[in-house]
Amino acid sequence: MIREGNRRPVLIAGPCSAETEEQVMQTAQELKQFCKIDMLRAGIWKPRTRPDSFEGVGEVGLEWLVNAGKFMGVPTTTEVANAKHAEQALKAGVDVLWIGARTTVNPFAVQEIADALNGTKVPVMIKNPVNPDLELWIGAFERFEKAGLNELSAIHRGFSVYKHPKYRNVPNWEIPIAFRERMPHIPLICDPSHITGKRALLQEVSQKAMDLNFDGLMIESHRDPDAAWSDAAQQLTPENLSKLIENLVLRSRELSDSAQEGLTTLREKISILDDRLFEILTTRMQMSEEVGSFKQRHNITILQEEHWRKVIMSRLEKAADYGLTEKFVRSVMDAIHQESIRHQIRVMNPSLQQNHEKKS
Repeated sequence: MIREGNRRPVLIAGPCSAETEEQVMQTAQELKQFCKIDMLRAGIWKPRTRPDSFEGVGEVGLEWLVNAGKFMGVPTTTEVANAKHAEQALKAGVDVLWIGARTTVNPFAVQEIADALNGTKVPVMIKNPVNPDLELWIGAFERFEKAGLNELSAIHRGFSVYKHPKYRNVPNWEIPIAFRERMPHIPLICDPSHITGKRALLQEVSQKAMDLNFDGLMIESHRDPDAAWSDAAQQLTPENLSKLIENLVLRSRELSDSAQEGLTTLREKISILDDRLFEILTTRMQMSEEVGSFKQRHNITILQEEHWRKVIMSRLEKAADYGLTEKFVRSVMDAIHQESIRHQIRVMNPSLQQNHEKKS
């Protein structure tokens, strides 16, 4: 369903929550007026962090969503958190179900829904778990595949952190990229609304998703976002959603012969540099083993905190001169340091290292 015709981006839109029949239908009317969407979404059951928050209108809202989808002539989708939700949604005529991040994190809940859907052909979209766990995300797909459901899509909605200065849920783009590498047959949708938590960042994140070759976007749209009963700050009016889509730069997935030739030349140059990098890293680790031998002879601990702090501070201060971010420099230095420690342990405690490598 998601990759049909290979049109990008597939657009899934609609309010965070179905609030009233009038609100759902008016939002649908404005979406039909301003946007070409591929699927209408609305939350019927809303898992909330704190009690006494608006937790959705429940089963009564399913009819509103289905009728609005019929009015627009597009499929509908809603989140289901348990088998009962799934059964009620299918009975009401909802076309596509999605598994939310709070559900994906629980294999028991995922299995319960997969079992309930066994024997159906309903398409299912699965959001990443709230924590950055690629195996848990992939495991959810495997459960649905074993239940005989093959029309599956992934939704990247970011990962929970405590008080991030920019995002509601940090994107950690390396995780959906790794997911695509592991499961290339699964269409990948980005949910900028839940990544950003604020409408001012939706364009930026949507564009990055397109540049990373995502298949589509799920964006929350409400007739009157500021009056929304949930997640008001991250929703757009249908008219502003239309402007966001119009402003996206959509680049081709296919390369012309001349472009392929030019890109191949550049990639070959990069490959040479990568070879040099790893040759240097190999030499660097040989030096680490010499350091390990020295520490062993002088009975010195491997970790020297004060020296490591000085090394890190020196590299971070030069990050701008390198043309690199401090975050990248820190991650590279941490990786080098951990590998250096491994080499020193191998020299200083060879029997312990051998036992560890056998177990792993």
